[in-house]
Amino acid sequence: MSQARIYPRIGVLGAGAWGTALANVAARAGRDVLLWARDAAHAQDMARARSNEKRLPGVALAPTLRLTSSLADMAEADAVLAVVPAQALRAVAQGLAPHLRAGVPVAICAKGIERGTHLFLADVLAQALPGHPAAALSGPSFAADVAQGLPTAVTVAALDEEVAKAFCASLATPTFRLYHTGDLRGVEIGGAAKNVLAIACGVAAGRGLGASAQAALVARGFAELRRFGRAFGAADETLMGLSGLGDLVLTCGSAQSRNFALGLSLGRGEAPAGALAEGAFTASVLVEMARERAVELPICAAVDAILAGRASVAAAVEALLARPQKPE
Repeated sequence: MSQARIYPRIGVLGAGAWGTALANVAARAGRDVLLWARDAAHAQDMARARSNEKRLPGVALAPTLRLTSSLADMAEADAVLAVVPAQALRAVAQGLAPHLRAGVPVAICAKGIERGTHLFLADVLAQALPGHPAAALSGPSFAADVAQGLPTAVTVAALDEEVAKAFCASLATPTFRLYHTGDLRGVEIGGAAKNVLAIACGVAAGRGLGASAQAALVARGFAELRRFGRAFGAADETLMGLSGLGDLVLTCGSAQSRNFALGLSLGRGEAPAGALAEGAFTASVLVEMARERAVELPICAAVDAILAGRASVAAAVEALLARPQKPE
């Protein structure tokens, strides 16, 4: 069996918590890493402090990791990790386009679907960066755990599975394990849908509905994720894997998840703190896309109704419990 290709120089777009954690991983794996921050002052602060106290406090940057605020510097990259919010991917990719060398692959590390277009992020990338192979990195992973070198396993998907294998080989460390697949759509769907379902679980926790309700939401939420995935051609084994069920279980049970934390605030009747989580932007798109294909997503629809102000938390919970009895 031939050895997977290695990408020696990796550019990381986005100096948030997850971008910083992945940049650290790539540096630990022996790669030459350049981390891009949109804000020049943020890049300078990180370079000076050798940490990202704003987004990932207490975690030192790898000694070899370099910082920039210029997309032009990505011209040196052999591969890129795009760790910017889903709704910002198109603009950042368009800004990157004049600088990236031909054929350099880009792994999407955000989880969502573009609003307005209903495009999965790999399709957004194909429009903004034609000729650059798209991959997706997803799975049960909190930035703080990864940055601290705690054991974590994720999936990398690409239509050309050799690209996925190369990303896996380039990022693997003794504590960061990567699996590869050719089911790009399945990995994208798992990441996008679980964010919305995590908000639902957070709402239930905020309302004090108990552990039994939490377990039911995860199980029935996974049923919704599978229905949606099948409608869009995802493989069942992908949805059952790290990027589907694995990520759902992690995200639906911890306030470390921004989506769960958002739901927790909503369930408690509090105003959400900070920037909205990805699931808040994905909920309406997911429900609209499901409706177009006659796929039932009652839990996701309830989250969308709460976020849009069409239903109170109490009314949404009552409506879910009042749904007709049916076979599982």
